[in-house]
Amino acid sequence: MSTTEQGTRPVAFVTGASRGIGKAIARQVARAGFDVAITARTLQEGESREHSSTVKASNTKPLPGSLMSTAQEVEAAGARCLVLQADLLDRASLGAAVATVVERWGRIDLLVNNGRYIGPGHMDHIADTPLQLLDFHLEANVMAPLVLIKAALPAMRAAGRGTVVNITSGSGQMDPEQPAGKGGWGLGYGMSKAALHRIAGILAVELGDEGIHAFNVNPGFVWTERLQADMAEFGFDASQGAPPDVIGVAVAWLATHLDEVPNGSVFEAQEEVAARGLLPGWPKQS
Repeated sequence: MSTTEQGTRPVAFVTGASRGIGKAIARQVARAGFDVAITARTLQEGESREHSSTVKASNTKPLPGSLMSTAQEVEAAGARCLVLQADLLDRASLGAAVATVVERWGRIDLLVNNGRYIGPGHMDHIADTPLQLLDFHLEANVMAPLVLIKAALPAMRAAGRGTVVNITSGSGQMDPEQPAGKGGWGLGYGMSKAALHRIAGILAVELGDEGIHAFNVNPGFVWTERLQADMAEFGFDASQGAPPDVIGVAVAWLATHLDEVPNGSVFEAQEEVAARGLLPGWPKQS
């Protein structure tokens, strides 16, 4: 799967790439001409991880998807793939992953911070959420992307170019209409996505003149394997979500059309893909 040979293709580094939006981004940037390094916790199909959204229950039933299955799709697109198992709550594993990509492939042109905390606290009310779970949200959704950005920036600045894409959420910009568990979301998710949302603009202001681009990509409501498996009981209908490839093609287009979008801005993925006709057959015409 991996190689130490340094090629001429640009290199993308995608977190949370075992399934869902991350898998789609890895697949689509590979089709757009990038070699792709991918990270997540799930290496092989069938591995168990806690993915309950509430402290009231536990759910470790394996979800579809893995880094190895994503790697097969990346390579099927004609790209090299470097598989790097890592955990957003383990800063050392993140730094090691970036160092490995730079050592083996010599560059990181595109960093996509897609991965996020998965576990209890997403769908719990403030009074019911242990503070430690809020710490986990902030660590995985805010500090982990910053660890990766700071680790990748030296190679980007040395090359005089680089792009950071943070997958944000409308939950970081607005209040839910209903409480968590009834179609809304918990504090941990909303406040951590709000903090993540601030990074791209400041990064663009500070380093834009060195060739560094940074963007927030707002995915909107997207069908994913976890959404389908877990979220109906909390008021979310997965069938109403856009396919993950909508976000994949949005990121791939953005990364290859940097001069067409203001540095530091928010890219509304579903609106842009529909307006530009980037994914044939979507949205379906009624």
